[in-house]
Amino acid sequence: MTNNFDGTLNFNTIAQHGGQEFDGETNARAVPIYQTTSYGFESPEQAASLFQMQEAGYIYSRNANPTNRVLEKRIAELEGGIDAFAVSSGQSAITIALLTLAKVGDEIVATNELYGGTYNLFSETFKRFGVTVRFVEGTNFSEISASINENTKAVFTETIGNPGLQIADIKALSSIAHEHGIPLVVDSTFTTPYLQKPISFGADIVIHSTTKFIGGHGTSIGGIIVDSGKFNWDNGNFPEFTTPKSSLNNQSYVELKNDNAFISKARFELGHDIGTALSPFNGWLFIQGLESLPLRMKQHVLNTKQIAAYLAEHEQVTWVNYPGLSENHQYELAKTYLPKGTGAILTFGIEGGHEAAKSFIQSLKLLSHVANIGDSKTLVIHPASTTHARLSPEEQKRTGVTPDQIRISVGLEDVEDIKYDIHQALKKSRG
Repeated sequence: MTNNFDGTLNFNTIAQHGGQEFDGETNARAVPIYQTTSYGFESPEQAASLFQMQEAGYIYSRNANPTNRVLEKRIAELEGGIDAFAVSSGQSAITIALLTLAKVGDEIVATNELYGGTYNLFSETFKRFGVTVRFVEGTNFSEISASINENTKAVFTETIGNPGLQIADIKALSSIAHEHGIPLVVDSTFTTPYLQKPISFGADIVIHSTTKFIGGHGTSIGGIIVDSGKFNWDNGNFPEFTTPKSSLNNQSYVELKNDNAFISKARFELGHDIGTALSPFNGWLFIQGLESLPLRMKQHVLNTKQIAAYLAEHEQVTWVNYPGLSENHQYELAKTYLPKGTGAILTFGIEGGHEAAKSFIQSLKLLSHVANIGDSKTLVIHPASTTHARLSPEEQKRTGVTPDQIRISVGLEDVEDIKYDIHQALKKSRG
């Protein structure tokens, strides 16, 4: 026990209490679900002040909701950020975050080992918004730097690439981004703030699909954007943050919100106008998920290490990719960025290629054939024919997908039961 407590709470405590004050009317211990669309105003003057962001408060649940606000504050505190904005999905979080930074004619530089939906969002959908995304090899820092030009508004990466499992060197990527006066945006869905806090390594904006490990039970879809509050939006590269707006009483976001300019702009422009609102019931479910996140992530990591080691010794498995294995080429990098463990996702190649992979998945009895990760139950998928099927063979290769690859999101079942189901399915896949 320490006698010099400075008031700073530890992770497990923040996961239980962060962002919450007792309900003013009832003193409810649990966070209430504010299932309401709108909120009353005390006066016409207060209503005008709220709409011009001159004071904090609630207007309409498309912008902000008291239940979701607890979620936002709690995750921001867990990540070491200044504020957060909860939205309807992880894809919404990526879209809102990057389109808050980039407009028609602008560009984003993204590492190429990405979830297939994100890759398609960048390669196809962003074109319709007039935003170009340049894909680069995440470990080729000279290529990343050379891809940045006067129109580039951000560098984007995933903490652990999906499904190639490339660990992002956040220190190096943030250094490159900051040299060019742009932020580093990191999707930290695979790691959660329990395994890694990207802001501590130099990231400026952190994104989660709360659908995954934060929710943890496959019951709700949502996303969140966290702002470090450390990036200088007044560096000349982001005039939309510094130009006065009539809707803000002729002030700019930087003048009005200072360090909180990014989340404020994201919330009251694209969040408001596109309407990617998170249901307060889903927000409440994510709050429940956060309370058990530390315990669940510990067990996820423990189970995954054992399954990876088991597969590495199996005669029908041609390769295993899990950075937590000592023989993995990223093992040393993982010690720097993921000292608590390298997550709950692994991939492996099966003898017999695509056909054997299909047979293996079809033969599973306990493990679920599901296009998701981060559930308390173990989930299995063949990325080449599902999550990354819309990509060309060349694009699949760039994102770390191969025809024989099987991805497993290891759950919380007894590890011996997971092993047995894998064993019997591998045996049947021989044909």
